[in-house]
Amino acid sequence: MTRVLVVDDEPQILRALRINLRARHYEVETAADGTTALRRAGDWHPDLIVLDLGLPDIEGLDVIHGLRGWTRTPIIVLSGRAGSRDKVEALEAGADDYVTKPFTIEELIARIRAVGRRAAPGEDAPTAAVGAHTVDLAAKTITAADGTPVRLTPTEWHLLEILLRNPGKLISQGQLLTEVWGPSYTRETHYLRQYMAQLRRKLEPDPTRPRHLLTEPGMGYRYQP
Repeated sequence: MTRVLVVDDEPQILRALRINLRARHYEVETAADGTTALRRAGDWHPDLIVLDLGLPDIEGLDVIHGLRGWTRTPIIVLSGRAGSRDKVEALEAGADDYVTKPFTIEELIARIRAVGRRAAPGEDAPTAAVGAHTVDLAAKTITAADGTPVRLTPTEWHLLEILLRNPGKLISQGQLLTEVWGPSYTRETHYLRQYMAQLRRKLEPDPTRPRHLLTEPGMGYRYQP
């Protein structure tokens, strides 16, 4: 049974998530503040953590930093804040995904299942599909449905590979820029727009309405299988 630690200072949210997650056969523990969350994570070793950013004692970002000092347990952030900056900072601190309040239990369950699949042990998939194209990550080849090869530049490959190796996960702009171009390029977001446009032209059936290489405005990009 998957163990989920829910951290939120609103009693009604804790109660609702405890009831709904247990009804779906998750084992649930709760914490109403960051100090308790860090202690229970250390004692209980959950398989996944649902963490509100606005806690009364410790900022949610500091809780993420504290957890990432010793565990890679997946973290889904809950945020009631309208701006994207907090979500970007949470992702760059080590969170795996986010859900904006108010949310439905179905949306949260879907995110929990998706993050759980990504965290499951196993070898990296050697191939991935982007529409009608088959991408062989090991051989660094892309083949269209009719067998025609698609050629990418080294930079396009690097960017695409990061996204494909994290299916369904939002990768922040800062992380992509740092990994592909280096830490001195974290403000050059126009690089990402240019190269993502090139990838979509080569791989998406309709580059103006992408279905697989998705933009999360102001935050980053996501590969949706």
